[in-house]
Amino acid sequence: MTNIFTAIAAASALFVGVSHANADDLTDRAKAGKSIRIGFAHEIPWAYPGDKNEPLGFANALALGVLKSMGYTNIEPVVTDWGGLIPGLQAGRFDIITGGMYITGKRCANVSFAEPMGKFGDSFIVKKGNPKHIETYQDIKKNDSAMATVAGFVNVDAALKEGVAEDKIMQLPSLTEVLAAVKAGRADAGAGNDFAMKDLVKSAPDDIEVTDSSALPEWTFNWVAIAFKKEDKDFLKAYNEAQAKYLGTPEMLEAVGKFQYTKAQLPGDAKTDWVCSNR
Repeated sequence: MTNIFTAIAAASALFVGVSHANADDLTDRAKAGKSIRIGFAHEIPWAYPGDKNEPLGFANALALGVLKSMGYTNIEPVVTDWGGLIPGLQAGRFDIITGGMYITGKRCANVSFAEPMGKFGDSFIVKKGNPKHIETYQDIKKNDSAMATVAGFVNVDAALKEGVAEDKIMQLPSLTEVLAAVKAGRADAGAGNDFAMKDLVKSAPDDIEVTDSSALPEWTFNWVAIAFKKEDKDFLKAYNEAQAKYLGTPEMLEAVGKFQYTKAQLPGDAKTDWVCSNR
């Protein structure tokens, strides 16, 4: 009888060991109490570092709220350039991209997105008075205008899809440089998400203005989600379950409301699989 119990105990231990070994790396790290490293760029109001490098912005606020509901509060912020987010995730420099990233088919091939956390539109910054009458990508194309945006932003592909010549698209490292290009007249329009464009206007209200995001076609509207490494499937599943319970709650809306996110930005019924196939 003793031998039978010994055999059962050994088999159980082996099963537990195998189950643990099959867990993904992020699940193992988090359950071991190690820090969860969140990667983001300086993109107000989406995600950006505070004076003490604390993670601010509504994408960070939502991600931190979901992680807290899962029992994880040991968070390590990692700030990088926008173009370094996906390569940094793949290289293991951080565990999650929180930085307000649009779900696109091209990105879905490289990372695994959680379910959408919001739906957002884009707009342009232009010189005060909008002398080139730019409201859409078609206006940029017709006027043979120059457009500036950040390298890696979806606006590059959107402009190309609308027929803007590649040599008319300036791809710059940051929004600060996009603003500088428009102010200096090197670009007739700067493209980005509507939140970011409105924020740039605050820094130069006498020089630039923002266009109406609703002037752009429906297909240019995008869904945003937190991104994970492809192999972290267990953690992603748990995150999606926790986010579904948190999204749209008074607690969540209060946390993100400090950073301009409102009920109007809630993602609706769109699912990541559909967005990956249609964006």
